[in-house]
Amino acid sequence: MGLFDRHAGLLDAYRDVRTTGADPFQIRMERVLSPTEAIIDGKKCLTVGTNNYFGLTFDPSCMQAAIDAIKAEGTGTTGSRIANGSYSEHVALEEEIAAFYGKQHCMVFTTGYQANLGVISTLAGPEDFLLIDADSHASIYDACKQTQAEVVRFKHNDPASLDARLRRLGDKPGNRLVVLEGIYSMLGDSAPLKEFIEVCKKYGAYVLVDEAHSLGALGENGRGLCESAGVLDDCHFIVGTFSKTLGAIGGYCVSNDPDFDILRVTVRSYMFTASLPPSIVASVRQALKVVKARPELRKQLWDNVATLYDGLAAQGFKLGPEHGPVVGVHLPDRMTAIGFWRAMLDAGIYVNVAVPPATPNGVSLLRCSLCAVHTKEQLEHMIEVMTGIGRQMGVLAPKLQAAS
Repeated sequence: MGLFDRHAGLLDAYRDVRTTGADPFQIRMERVLSPTEAIIDGKKCLTVGTNNYFGLTFDPSCMQAAIDAIKAEGTGTTGSRIANGSYSEHVALEEEIAAFYGKQHCMVFTTGYQANLGVISTLAGPEDFLLIDADSHASIYDACKQTQAEVVRFKHNDPASLDARLRRLGDKPGNRLVVLEGIYSMLGDSAPLKEFIEVCKKYGAYVLVDEAHSLGALGENGRGLCESAGVLDDCHFIVGTFSKTLGAIGGYCVSNDPDFDILRVTVRSYMFTASLPPSIVASVRQALKVVKARPELRKQLWDNVATLYDGLAAQGFKLGPEHGPVVGVHLPDRMTAIGFWRAMLDAGIYVNVAVPPATPNGVSLLRCSLCAVHTKEQLEHMIEVMTGIGRQMGVLAPKLQAAS
């Protein structure tokens, strides 16, 4: 038996993907020109699949902060904070994120994946119950594999389903930890968080919300779905990432739990991973200042959401269930999605293709993510290109000819 025999089904699917002539999972961006453009296959392409929601990867103040930090403190920390100590910038960033959320405690991780993996698997232990949405991110599912808690799935975005699962647990001993997401990364829908919180209160369950795709995008101050739903104080743990709105890499967890700091010596993905380099920490600190100082970026993002979502819907595309910075375009099957993706790349537009088993309910998607600095002209051009490809491939009905 070969080492990869257990992946035989996925290998067959991957071979199908490559028949289009390009591998969407190994795209090489020869040069990134701006938050919305890159050179791919030798030509300039519009990028609408990078999660760069505020366009801060090229913000001059963030770039300068990173440059200054490299000059002052070098390129990296060469070890974990447990082994090599915390830089003053690490501590300052944690204090600033905690203050941003109005929480007492914050831990910063090297990636958002590690934040979910480490925090969730450490909070839920033997004899506890970990309840997760069926459409949870891979990092949440991987945390389930790391914990000794009993894992219980409930139907996607269905508070009644969660209520039923918690009710069945009855008075069994052990904590209940419910994990939700602000905006789900494939379909772009948001959780009915207020209703979920009421269910959790009813059964005394703890709540952890992953705001990876909703930080900056939702809430009056950009604090995510917890803020926009008015339940910020009811969320026991909030996890997020620096790799979307804040334009860098890293993750965090905030909480008011008085014993929160014990996680620093129990979470393995924090203890045994090199800490973020000074340049990243500095750029994230500056990006957080930009998010707070420039609410107009949030308005620009949502204006662009309306342009793309409404424009594609008007042409007859089947989309995710609600407006959001992630716009999922449903396609009939895997090969149609891959072919459509390739045709868009040939036309100079880069989006993500998402196919089973990475997608919920086996759907095949083109996954688009908006940026505040996309222009209306860029998005209208994208709608025109997608409409033409959709008609050519039979995804959309042919355009009716005007009567003579």
